[in-house]
Amino acid sequence: MIKPMLTAAALTAALTTVGSPATAAAPMPTASPFCQSGKTVRFAEITWESGQFITEVMRHILEKGYGCKTRAVPGSSTITETALANGDLEVWAEEWEGLYDVTNKAVKDGKATLVGKVLGGGAFEGWFVPDYVVKGDAKRGIKPMAPGLKSVYDLPKYKALFKDEENPRKSQLFGCISGWACQKTNWGKLRAYKLNDFVQFNPGSQAALDASVASAYKRGEPILFYYWGPTSLLGKYNFIQLEDPKYNKACYDLVRENSPKSCPSGSPVTTLRVNLNTAFMKQAPVLTGFFERTQFTLPQLQGMLARMIDERMKPDAAAREYLKKYPDTWTKWVPAEVATKVQASLK
Repeated sequence: MIKPMLTAAALTAALTTVGSPATAAAPMPTASPFCQSGKTVRFAEITWESGQFITEVMRHILEKGYGCKTRAVPGSSTITETALANGDLEVWAEEWEGLYDVTNKAVKDGKATLVGKVLGGGAFEGWFVPDYVVKGDAKRGIKPMAPGLKSVYDLPKYKALFKDEENPRKSQLFGCISGWACQKTNWGKLRAYKLNDFVQFNPGSQAALDASVASAYKRGEPILFYYWGPTSLLGKYNFIQLEDPKYNKACYDLVRENSPKSCPSGSPVTTLRVNLNTAFMKQAPVLTGFFERTQFTLPQLQGMLARMIDERMKPDAAAREYLKKYPDTWTKWVPAEVATKVQASLK
């Protein structure tokens, strides 16, 4: 997409964002009355790896740097998004802006507020196949299985490659987990693209989806699957993302609802934000400032996610490793006094 030119007002706003001279010149408070009062900052326990990792980085900084008590509350995306809107949670660490109806309504009603940009450049999603499906792999003795497969509209020509074992008359898209917004979106795309011979398989968890994709890749077998970035899986293996139709907001809104009127549209690049309960924001402006400033880089985030998987690290251990390895990044999010306390906790 071509970005429009900034107006004078937008330029002024841009100059006050994270890392700008205007922000850098203002001192950052080091204490939060919310935490000093003994209240606990409750985070949603996000079910995917990047969300889990980012949550633990934030929790460690709040606990060791700001002296806060924190807790991660488990539940599906819908349950925890609803809990945040109702004031039963304070923080959702990695919100894919615009994807969850519960949050969209909460923001509209003033119950939730999206702040910051957790990842520079945003996130992406789509349908993927291993590269050898299209190109082959001479080193592994694999010949191209679908040399003409470039876009979602080429899938009917190769539907036999992705046959559903339990329903041989259908082909299979390894799709989204129940309760994730992408599950309904995938059904909407299948409808909009008129892929009537394809069904979406629910793997049950991200771990099961990852295991299915990795297993197929290692065996050199064809697999069509939904995935997103930033993630460790896309950095570890070679995949090709199938081309979608051009993004069309009106059509995409219908696709997301799996509406009978769905029309073709690819997914937009999504801004990752921090979702905060609005009442909490007002009670904890110091912590809100921290969340507004938090921003990871894609190479660092992908690298840590890959380590989590390869070394079987728990998210909290990966968070500690990140804080040890990349102080030049995260110390910009907090006052020097807070950074010193966090660094001391890592020794």
